[in-house]
Amino acid sequence: MSWRISDRADPAALPLADRHYNRQKIGSPQFVPPGACFVLMDDEAPALWVSSHPKPEFVLHEWGGAWMNTTFRREGGRRASEMIRAAVAHTRWKWPNVPELGMVTFVDADKTAPKDKPGWCYRKAGFKHIGFTKGGLWAFQLLPADMPEAAEPEGAQGALDFA
Repeated sequence: MSWRISDRADPAALPLADRHYNRQKIGSPQFVPPGACFVLMDDEAPALWVSSHPKPEFVLHEWGGAWMNTTFRREGGRRASEMIRAAVAHTRWKWPNVPELGMVTFVDADKTAPKDKPGWCYRKAGFKHIGFTKGGLWAFQLLPADMPEAAEPEGAQGALDFA
């Protein structure tokens, strides 16, 4: 995998963030919700991944305490499920203390390619469909026991700590 560590205001990541369906302010220099974050970029794919550990006051869903995958945008390249597994492994490297609720993500089935099973790439990566948000988004969860082992991203030694 060729994920590299990025940050919440990486100008190279901004176009990918702007094309993600959950983007609220197109062009805003920061594209990550408040709280701790871990941003990964794959320049070859291109792809963008954001893991967030949100502040409790910003959690409006029933899975508070879980890590959140707030953005995954892939525009080619590798298999999405493999990229997700690698991004989770890198998140575990960044944050070794995995919360009991693991990681959750939400999928808007109306804004993704039509499928019989929304969130298919997440399902292939081991996430389980656990219900819906109050707004009707599909909720998926990856529990700690189902996560890949921690893995350091390539070139991470000496990288700045973007939190």
